[in-house]
Amino acid sequence: MDNSTYFVIYTLMQPEGSYSHRHIYFTCFSFFYILILFLNIWLCVVIFLERALHEPMYIFLCNLCLNGIFGATGFYPKFLHDLILDSYVIPSYMCALQSFVIYSSVKCEYCTLAVMAYDRHVAICRPLDYHTKLNRFTCLLLLVFCWFVPFITTLIALLLSNTLALCRYHIDKLYCDNWSMVKLSCESTVANNIYGLLGISFYFCIFAIIMVSYIKLAIACKASLECRRKFWQTCVPHIFSLVNFSVAMLFDTLYNRYGSSNIPDSLRNFLALEIIIVPPIFNPLIYGLKLKEVRKRVWKQRLNIC
Repeated sequence: MDNSTYFVIYTLMQPEGSYSHRHIYFTCFSFFYILILFLNIWLCVVIFLERALHEPMYIFLCNLCLNGIFGATGFYPKFLHDLILDSYVIPSYMCALQSFVIYSSVKCEYCTLAVMAYDRHVAICRPLDYHTKLNRFTCLLLLVFCWFVPFITTLIALLLSNTLALCRYHIDKLYCDNWSMVKLSCESTVANNIYGLLGISFYFCIFAIIMVSYIKLAIACKASLECRRKFWQTCVPHIFSLVNFSVAMLFDTLYNRYGSSNIPDSLRNFLALEIIIVPPIFNPLIYGLKLKEVRKRVWKQRLNIC
């Protein structure tokens, strides 16, 4: 008889001092979640209401904000629920759903940043072809790409992990992710490992393409003061977002697969949560402050409300 056991309930890592400080944790994470919702929804509303912002660049920015809300919602409600009840358990189907939401959001962010890099490349290097290359139909296809590819690839990964027999039930993390569930298995995980490495390679290629694109843009903009100004205003925020997000994802991926128990839990949790906390707050702030057209409309809407 097989010694493996199919567990229907997982336990999650309990934050250090969660019982005595859970009200402080609850207040802080509630603030982060409300701030994420406010900033991202506000920027989306401004872009939606202002016809002057109905351009591909701002539509993709709106998509980035919507994705930030989507990913944050995969983590915060469940974590806040755990804090207030001091109970860190999750059913297997909810664990799969949380993993799907968080990691499809991570992949969608990469795809959206790639699309935004393409948008800036055409706008700066081939401005006369901009509205031809980025018409409504092309924008729609690019938005479908940003969501379809992450959803399908994440779903396949979860279906592969769902076929494994489990012999453990504790996930050493504050939230569920696919590789943490795979590590609970007693069976061979070669297929999961190969598929995961293919996925990592794909998104590393996207990162490399984006960086090469921005390097070419920086070189192309050296000859013109106007191009340099446009690069600084519209491309630098993209680069900040990409580097910040990539560093957090690199650590999370490496630790999940090759991590050592010698790393302090506080540092590990901070870096694991960084992809959930920082980008959804950082993106609307940096784009709202740096992009002149967005900044003007944000202040206009604020004055209208006042």
